[in-house]
Amino acid sequence: MKRIAVLTSGGDAPGMNACIRAIVLTAHRNQIEVIGFRHGYNGLLKREYQPLHPGDVVNIIQRGGTILRSARCPEFVTVESAELAAHNLNGMHIDALLVIGGNGSFMGAEHLAKYWDGQVVTLPGTIDNDIAGTDGTIGYYTAIDTALEAIDKVRDTADAFERIFLIEVMGRHAGFIGLNAAIGSGAEQMLLPELLDDGKAIDLSQIMRHIKVTRQKRGMCSYIIIITENLYPGGASALADKLTKEMNVDCKPVILGYIQRGGSPVSMDRILATKLGAYAVEAARDGKHLIMVGEQNHRVVEIPLEQTRTEKKPLDPYLVEIQQDFFDMVKNPT
Repeated sequence: MKRIAVLTSGGDAPGMNACIRAIVLTAHRNQIEVIGFRHGYNGLLKREYQPLHPGDVVNIIQRGGTILRSARCPEFVTVESAELAAHNLNGMHIDALLVIGGNGSFMGAEHLAKYWDGQVVTLPGTIDNDIAGTDGTIGYYTAIDTALEAIDKVRDTADAFERIFLIEVMGRHAGFIGLNAAIGSGAEQMLLPELLDDGKAIDLSQIMRHIKVTRQKRGMCSYIIIITENLYPGGASALADKLTKEMNVDCKPVILGYIQRGGSPVSMDRILATKLGAYAVEAARDGKHLIMVGEQNHRVVEIPLEQTRTEKKPLDPYLVEIQQDFFDMVKNPT
């Protein structure tokens, strides 16, 4: 193996730079050249790239974002785009492509592999943590800490005014950030997509009943509800307005948004990204193809790329259970 390429695609995640650094340093140790494509698959199509040397990745392990930049590339679903990407990779004598991203990026990697004879290795880089086959994804741990820091500050003002706050976290169709943010912050309720049977709507009556029972038991007090994005029409703001009108109480929405994707990665993300990045280069060197490099029980694993698409990653059932138990204790105290 003479030359590999790397790109970061889709939503950025804290730790992507740490992963790029590990890839470059490990490749250099193995006398392999590294090319970095900028702006995800767009750079692959437009031949927008840069050589990456050890000097280029000095002091980036602590930086959020990605030095290669990232972007969506809707046109990459076409055959013509995949064929053009394959042509560009062959023209640059690339032996393997390493893709750091989430589910959409992995689908792009699978699509490319149908038209390119080189090796494809993927690494899970997304704050959503919704990729099957790995316990954690690069950026996930930082996103939780960022959310918790914000929620703790909201709790202070919620306590001061004895107010209800509805806090919206990221996660698209996955409740991993929401679950852990609820556990870690001591939230009174959590609203996650996995907890709604068959896509049913949120039960407003249950939410209001729990708020009333809680305040009957504790008196006027702060009350925090964690909700994932896209779970209620109009989001947290619309749901807060609805609760305010229905209960005649002051319910404030807080949308954390993109702050969860930024910031310096925490230690767990730096270490995970470094471990996966180094292993991905070694896997490519050893001829591995169409795999995701992940982590299970603190050990690096190789997962068939197709498996990440066909399997749905579940929430930790025990965390869900204990959070629901705490929820029920208010309704039925002993």
